[in-house]
Amino acid sequence: MKSFFLFASLAMFGFFAQAQVFKAPAYPLITHDPYFSVWSFTDQLNQSVTRHWTGSDQSMVGLLEVDGKTYQFLGALQYPSTGIVAHAENNQPIEVQYTETKPAEDWMTSHFNDVYWNKGKLPFGKGWDNKWNTPWNTKNIWVRRAFDLQDFDIDQLILQLRHDDDVEVYLNGYPVYSCENCHTKQLKDYPLSDLIKSKLKKGKNILAIHCMNPVGNSWLDAGFAKQSRSAQSNLAIQNSVQITATQTSYQFTCGPVKLQVNFLSPLLASNLDLLSRPVSYINFGIQSTDNKTHKTKITFGLSSDIAKNEKEQMVQVSTGKKGNVRYLKTGLSQQKVLNKVGDDVRIDWGYAYLATNQAKQQLKTLSQSHLMNLADGKKPSSESGSTDYLVASWDITANKSNQNSSIMLAYDDLYSIQYFQKNLQAWWKKNFASMDDLLVTAAKEYPSILVQCKNFDKQLYQEALQAGGKEYAELCVAAYRQSLAAHKLVRGEKNEVLFPQKENFSNGSIWTVDVTYPSAPLSLLYNTKLLRGMVEPLIYYSESGQWKKPFPAHDIGTYPLANGQTYPEDMPVEEAGNMILLTAAICKEENSTQIAKAHWPTLTRWVDFLVKDGLDPANQLCTDDFAGHLDRNANLSIKAIVGIGSYAQMARNMGLKSTADSMQKIAQKYALKWMEMADEGDHYALTFNKNNTWSQKYNLVWDKLLGLNLFPRYVYEKEMAYYLKKQNTYGLPLDSRKTYTKSDWIMWTATLSDKPAEFKALVHPIYQFMLESPSRVPLSDWHETTNGKQVGFQARSVVGGYFIKMLEQRWAKRKLR
Repeated sequence: MKSFFLFASLAMFGFFAQAQVFKAPAYPLITHDPYFSVWSFTDQLNQSVTRHWTGSDQSMVGLLEVDGKTYQFLGALQYPSTGIVAHAENNQPIEVQYTETKPAEDWMTSHFNDVYWNKGKLPFGKGWDNKWNTPWNTKNIWVRRAFDLQDFDIDQLILQLRHDDDVEVYLNGYPVYSCENCHTKQLKDYPLSDLIKSKLKKGKNILAIHCMNPVGNSWLDAGFAKQSRSAQSNLAIQNSVQITATQTSYQFTCGPVKLQVNFLSPLLASNLDLLSRPVSYINFGIQSTDNKTHKTKITFGLSSDIAKNEKEQMVQVSTGKKGNVRYLKTGLSQQKVLNKVGDDVRIDWGYAYLATNQAKQQLKTLSQSHLMNLADGKKPSSESGSTDYLVASWDITANKSNQNSSIMLAYDDLYSIQYFQKNLQAWWKKNFASMDDLLVTAAKEYPSILVQCKNFDKQLYQEALQAGGKEYAELCVAAYRQSLAAHKLVRGEKNEVLFPQKENFSNGSIWTVDVTYPSAPLSLLYNTKLLRGMVEPLIYYSESGQWKKPFPAHDIGTYPLANGQTYPEDMPVEEAGNMILLTAAICKEENSTQIAKAHWPTLTRWVDFLVKDGLDPANQLCTDDFAGHLDRNANLSIKAIVGIGSYAQMARNMGLKSTADSMQKIAQKYALKWMEMADEGDHYALTFNKNNTWSQKYNLVWDKLLGLNLFPRYVYEKEMAYYLKKQNTYGLPLDSRKTYTKSDWIMWTATLSDKPAEFKALVHPIYQFMLESPSRVPLSDWHETTNGKQVGFQARSVVGGYFIKMLEQRWAKRKLR
């Protein structure tokens, strides 16, 4: 079907002149949902293995042969690693020395005397799969492991590590690796520098580890491996990368040929049917640069790791055909649908597809070693039976005109979530009986989808540019796909829209209220059905009687199982305020009180709780729970006050005058009391205990956007003047306790100002963070303002909160009409 690629040049040439980002911490390639999500973590597409957003390898490989010479343009192929210092996983227990009492400062050095430490065996742990050898129940553990090394034939040194939570690793006293506010459920490989490798000694060495686990399960296991470095010859020269809302495009030089590669994931939020389709397109454009004709061949490979949680799992590969679409699909031999829950996990049920409708493209499976030989320019004989990679290859004659061809990548998860004990399928399955049918339609509609995405990308950028300037617009472009791809669009039993998010690299919860709250501006802008699909399941949870408390639940489970709250602690004022404010925002955007009327008794129970406990909150968690509990939290109090005010607004619009008047008076009285209790002269305090503290009052933004007018403008202005004095290189700290921040909250705080210069002044450091952060992961919303490093979290939906300035502009324009 020629139409599949005929119009691809629209995406490849020219229209990226606007609506683009050139630099990001990580680059979205395939982005659909929390499981089908592949990124490049380096600026050069061929500099590293492509990865799932969690950091686990999900390799895509691209090779272009030009007149017999092969150039690698996508991904990296790595030789297998060989253990040189065994870890305990799949081996005999490893004896070590350890202590759970803080040791002397030189505890990690070779000369330190650990004779009085305890003896134990790796791995250490609590919970998880209970396969640990030594129990670890304290918050901290220090481990020293002596090992003898005689083999110095080491090209690349690899640290192999599984830890929960924070970790510091040393080799002979030299720092090797550290990670704060993070953990991994699986043993992972971390390539180390040649400088670290040089710290190895012949004979006795010391591997020293400090691991911290403040809450929950624990685990610690480690070892070393070696690896031959991949050949770096014949890498394509990357000339540019451009990101738009729905596309990421690269341009390369491969000798006398120019190659353009475009990744398109058509996440158009206004079109639920298209948004739900788990199909991405990769388009390849080839053109001669020397006015000569060249014989070229493209080879694209997709690793079967995309359908695994662990590399050791066994897959099977099959072929299929429907109409003019042919495909390879891969999935586990033993399918256990919805079997994995938690945070740092990947899908291991369902099937990944590599598909085409172009007759010239050959589909086959190849081993990793076969692909490495091709990358090295060798011509191995064909092989069969391998399940390592699904491969498409085809010949193209490169000349002066651009030659385009495309492939499709897709994933059928069979069932997406379990919703109160019932397994539910993705939304797209209401229109298609099978993935075969979807692929035929996706191929046919590619030209029109490409045009739609092109137009949307331009529109989003222009509207963001008008709302907040160039840097703000680029941040919105970078956030768009990430936010939507942290959700899954699911069809309820009554055909209702369900749009759960996974609380990525936070705790893995599903339908988290205080993750929905910051992400809401994006869905308010582009489709309130999506926000309803986040809000109404939480309301149902209370109305069904399964959640009996006078405030909303924190979540409905751990992704993908939504059977009831699994978070160990409630956030009473936080979640009550969030749910009422989100409902009021939906009413405003839809210009209708329908959702409020449908759930008024529940909203009333929650607002009564806010009236009783919201003004001066007791010691409890809020959405910033990573910062710890707070007693008398002033920003949390604002949430309660504007929540009460927004309830009054909904009541008035429903014709409930007496209720509206009563609640409005309470909100106004509380706002005046708040200003008195929080006043610290030139700013307002973090808590009502004051003590010369401060915090971002980002919850005030709904007083402004909903037009509640509970707080005088001088409250906003006083806070803004103070914030501008407190900024660091990479942002405004969250509050006076630490120098880290939340970038979504900065966007909300900046929106309090009506002065463009002030808004841009607060946004600029976030933009610098995006460009300069040394943490190469999908946008982290929690980072250090002094050095730009990720503190925790990545690939979360909350960056949808960046769109709040655009939302303010939309509502302001409506008011002027």
